[in-house]
This record gives sequence, C-alpha cells and structure tokens, in this order.
Amino acid sequence: MTGVAATLFAARQSAAKRLAAGLGADATPALDARLLIAAAIGVAPDQLLFLDDRLLSEPEIRAIEQAILRRLAGEPVARIVGEKEFWGLSFRLSEATLVPRPDTETLVEATLAWIDRSGRHDEALRIVDIGTGSGAILIALLSALPNAIGLGIDLSEQAARTARDNAERLGVADRSRFIVGAWSDSCGQFDVIASNPPYIVRDVIRTLDQEVRDHDPMLALDGGMDGLDAYRAILHDLERVMAPKGATFLEIGFDQAAALRAMARSVGLDASVHPDLAGHDRVVELHRID
Repeated sequence: MTGVAATLFAARQSAAKRLAAGLGADATPALDARLLIAAAIGVAPDQLLFLDDRLLSEPEIRAIEQAILRRLAGEPVARIVGEKEFWGLSFRLSEATLVPRPDTETLVEATLAWIDRSGRHDEALRIVDIGTGSGAILIALLSALPNAIGLGIDLSEQAARTARDNAERLGVADRSRFIVGAWSDSCGQFDVIASNPPYIVRDVIRTLDQEVRDHDPMLALDGGMDGLDAYRAILHDLERVMAPKGATFLEIGFDQAAALRAMARSVGLDASVHPDLAGHDRVVELHRID
C-alpha cells in the first residue's frame, strides 16, 4: 500500500512524514504515527522502538494504512485506536462518549484537594458523576478514594454501558453503578457531585475544530443557546441532592465563570473557580453558604 513500508521502523517514518504533510501546524505526526501503528498491530506504543526491524504482514500493512487514512481525514487518534488515557488510566471509548481531555483532570484535582482539606479521604463518600460518558471522572475519583462509592448518570445508554465496562476493566465495578437518565432521576444525597456537562453555545459548535465538531457526540457538546442549559438543570436540583457538608465541581468553558458565580449566588451557593494548566477558568467549586 502507498506510503507503508515492510519494517516497523520504515512504517513509522513513512506514516509520520505523511501525517506531517497532511495535518495542520499543531499536529504531532511522530506521536500519532507511533500510537496508530501500535494499535494497528497490537503492540504497546512504548515497545515499538524495540521492534524496529520487525517485518510487517500484509494484514498489518492494510490495518496501518487504514488508520493513517482515517487520521488524515481528520479523525482523532483516540477515536481510531478506541481508547484514551486519563488520570493515568486507559479508558475505552464509544461513539456516545467524549474523548477525555487533560483539562478535565483539573476537576479531579480540585475535588481531591477539597476532600483532603476536609479530612475525608478515607470516608465512604458518595459521589455522583452527571453526564458520565466514558466514566472517566467517576472512575478516576474512585481509583484515588478506596472507600468511596459512586453513581454515573448519562442520557445515552451506550455511554452508560461504556462507562460500566470501563469500571469493570479498571477494578471499581463493585463500588459503582451506572444508570441511563437525567440528573433529576438521581435519588438520595451525595457528598461529591461532579460533572463535565455540555456547555458549548449551540451556534458556536459549527466553528469548533473538525476533530470535535465531526467526531464528539452532539449530546455531550450542545449547551443550548447560551451554553448554560445543563448548569441550570443541575443547580435547580442541587439543594435536594447535595449533602449538607457536600461540594459540587463543574467543568466550565473559559468564559463562563462569571455566569456560574451569579447562578450559584441566586440559589444560595458560594462559588470558587479553579484554572487549568493554561490558566483558563476551568472548574467551578460550589458549597452552601453558611
């Protein structure tokens, strides 16, 4: 096949060159080539360098070519290989789930920091993850909190099934449940409420990068006409569901902090904002006002 050579080394070199020529300036062609080829032939990415002289079979050449063509067409690497690392854990994806992003680790960090400040790390905390998707947030928290239990909720049955499967693979299935439904379907009270809800302004979605616009599920992107619909739904029911000494952590868009502060004050909550590694407002932390 065009551009694919007979050894792993030559295949990596050829794939990286093609990706560099076909993708934008912000691309990472060498990394993409390594991840795509490793997935195509069933080898761990960090093992490829030790197999440079390995000859490729015809089926492997075809699998690599297909992966490279998909990437050149704008499909994200994580979608092609079917998984993405988050919080040091590997999450399998489906069409109904977002690709977990490093920015969302800010939410996990903020949540764990609050738990540590409160001296509650070893408690049997009850956690709910709204719009759980792949289960990345909930499973990351459960992996760090050995006595916690969690509930993941998603409107998509496929997403909830994907999250459940990830929980089983990553060893927290016995401390987690996943259900299909709306936020208001949750029962009882939770010590920690976490969510990366849809928050993109509807008219902005068509301007997003192709990797997001064409490959992430619309249900997980569309935040309504002003991007705040999901936050209104969450805040409306928070008094019932957040435990008296609990806290809520919401991922936000870079320009939504002021709106979330105002919304929080209107329902008697105090809001603080956490920046991501780039310095952008990323997470709003909510508590009851004493």
